[in-house]
Amino acid sequence: MKFFIDTANIAQIKEAHDLGILDGVTTNPSLMAKEGIRGEEAIAQHYLAICELVDGGDVSAEVISTDLEGMIEEGKKLAAIHPNIVVKVPMTKDGVKALKWFSDNGIKTNCTLVFSAGQAILAAKAGANYVSPFIGRIDDSSWDGVQLIEQIAHIYSLQGFKTEILAASIRNPLHIVKCAEVGADVCTCPLDAILGLLKHPLTDIGLAKFVEDAKKMQADTAAVK
Repeated sequence: MKFFIDTANIAQIKEAHDLGILDGVTTNPSLMAKEGIRGEEAIAQHYLAICELVDGGDVSAEVISTDLEGMIEEGKKLAAIHPNIVVKVPMTKDGVKALKWFSDNGIKTNCTLVFSAGQAILAAKAGANYVSPFIGRIDDSSWDGVQLIEQIAHIYSLQGFKTEILAASIRNPLHIVKCAEVGADVCTCPLDAILGLLKHPLTDIGLAKFVEDAKKMQADTAAVK
């Protein structure tokens, strides 16, 4: 399973990259605004900086238009920024049409705001490279988001769809583990969720014991001398 970080924050992307586990980045207009990035030129430069930092990994850049013509025009501009840009398109009727247009014209896509297996089927049929089910938001509505990932993975396997399942709206480290268990191809999440995978109380206890024993060993060695 590939690890993407869901942010537009350069420092967080660099930290994930330095861990040696970063495969890509996903962003959206809200994440860009959070970093104070506004204006077409500034946004394009920020995407370029992210692409250069990620070392060949895919970077999802979202269109904000809701009509077909607007999505296509925006998507073409985004794709021209860097070869690794993946145009993020919403799961709407015009969005599906845009996915097909981009697929036919060699532009990579990520279908976002997916909440059902039916939507995931349409995205795959239209040629999306990635489909992004929002599992945290599904959990918020009292359904099981991870179960949806499992259902989509089963359908894609049966039907031979090549679209990758990108689990989004990740809230915690357990989400990451569960998505890996049920066959997600990619998991995109905040840095905190990724770092949370490092933590376990027994690791801390074990390390403290090793450090304590090492100090005793060093003291004994010094005493012999």
